Amino acid sequence: MGPCVRRSTAQKEANRNHRHHSPFPDITTIAAPTASGYTAPMQLRAEALILAVRTHGEHGAVVRAMTAESGMIAGYVRGGRSRRVRPILQPANLVLGEWRARTDDQLAQLSVELIRSRALLHAEPLPAAALEWITVLTAVALPEGQPYPRLYEALGGVIGAIEAAPAARGWAAALARYELLLLAQLGYGLEPDALPPFQTSGAPGEWADILAALRITGAALEADILADRRGDPLMARSLLIDRLKRAVA
Repeated sequence: MGPCVRRSTAQKEANRNHRHHSPFPDITTIAAPTASGYTAPMQLRAEALILAVRTHGEHGAVVRAMTAESGMIAGYVRGGRSRRVRPILQPANLVLGEWRARTDDQLAQLSVELIRSRALLHAEPLPAAALEWITVLTAVALPEGQPYPRLYEALGGVIGAIEAAPAARGWAAALARYELLLLAQLGYGLEPDALPPFQTSGAPGEWADILAALRITGAALEADILADRRGDPLMARSLLIDRLKRAVA
């Protein structure tokens, strides 16, 4: 029997509708977020974590980034494929972003300044796999323009843990807790008694418990969040789990 899951009906319906759309909606139909503090024309300046990048046109890129107070926001970066800008747009980088749009139904123009690069982590197979998975998961799972401050803080914490201790023992438990938090924030919280104790207590976990926790959250993510997205996200997670198992073998 799978883990017992508590679901909010309204959130479940919203998430189902969200999953039917591409991680990168057609850029002619992206509306500016309607969270508190937004006006038309749209203008926002905030620190953000880069989640996903898609090339657009010959030189530009459509970027999805997560902010603390305004959630995940898409923007078009002019020259995003250039040698100067492309390294800034690496997933997991922390940037200062400025989004501007003339109307509330226009994809915002986004300019970015690098605050903290995680480029060195992308050169290491295990940290790179972890960063790819956690940013892809967040980009795919979250609806645009809705704030999730706890997830933003937790995401930054996991990325910081990977940066501080590239060896998996230093961050694998935090990753498992992040998956659990994301499920809960989207209305798919797992019953505590279905989980290894470390995942809810904050205590360090043994490898057997961490891998068991990842199996449980992975099954829930595949069933409830990634059901309609069986391509890159699940491949990224599979690669990460394989590398974790090899690291602790």
